[in-house]
Amino acid sequence: MTENISIALIGGSGLYHMTGLEGSTEHNIDTPFGKTSAPIITGTLEGIRVAFLARHGLGHHITPTEVPYRANIFALKSLGVERVISISACGSLREDYAPGHIVIPDNIFDHTKDRARSFFENGFVAHVNVADPFCKDLSDQVEAAVRETGATTHRGGSFITIEGPRFSTKAESHAFRNWGMSIIGMTAAPEAFLAREAELCYSTMAHVTDYDVWHESESPVTVDMVIQTLNKNTHIAQQAIHNLLRGLKPERSCQCGQALSTALITDPKVIPAETRKKLDLLVGKYLN
Repeated sequence: MTENISIALIGGSGLYHMTGLEGSTEHNIDTPFGKTSAPIITGTLEGIRVAFLARHGLGHHITPTEVPYRANIFALKSLGVERVISISACGSLREDYAPGHIVIPDNIFDHTKDRARSFFENGFVAHVNVADPFCKDLSDQVEAAVRETGATTHRGGSFITIEGPRFSTKAESHAFRNWGMSIIGMTAAPEAFLAREAELCYSTMAHVTDYDVWHESESPVTVDMVIQTLNKNTHIAQQAIHNLLRGLKPERSCQCGQALSTALITDPKVIPAETRKKLDLLVGKYLN
């Protein structure tokens, strides 16, 4: 099924399609980990073959916990994707990261508890390095593309992922600030970790919609607040993607494409045949 797809865009809250996509084709892909959140749309944007996936499904009917993260990443890998850009909404845990700003974070704190976090299971173990879960090279390019729009942009910060779908309590929000977290959302983990296991570059364009609930002089976050800010920022996200694709480096210069080369620990002789077949897309080049 592999296509010549250069990059994939995963749209979160507020971004359900890409404007300007030409020659679009819909893919309904069944994976060993189930179906994707929505059909994957492929087409050409700025002369580059891209894929687009609505993380929460069409109409936003899938909760953060219920997102089929493994199926989504596996399906994108099956299309030949090498780089993934996540467009996400987030709350700010810092005074200087204000609503309407865009953050390109550099780390993740996984505070979820009910999600499958790895492709590796059922007799096959891998310990992938995610010390730096976002690809620096891709994030550099995303940052430049966002700055070109004129939007207020911040580079760096830790993105804490909570289970959701509820928002934080004030006690939690203040604790996260004391831990040194910068922004808060519900979908960065395990998506970024699975992308690394699939040897894909991964970067997030996080749109600040609110101050969570810690800011005493600002109203606590609401769905209406999130949607209003995202609606204002949608054109920025769209323009940033166009900017990115126009200047996208054709070759990867990072190590994301070899992430599993030092991660596989199970003796190939004891890997169950069914598990080996299931993960062939990810590990075949190391085992065959």
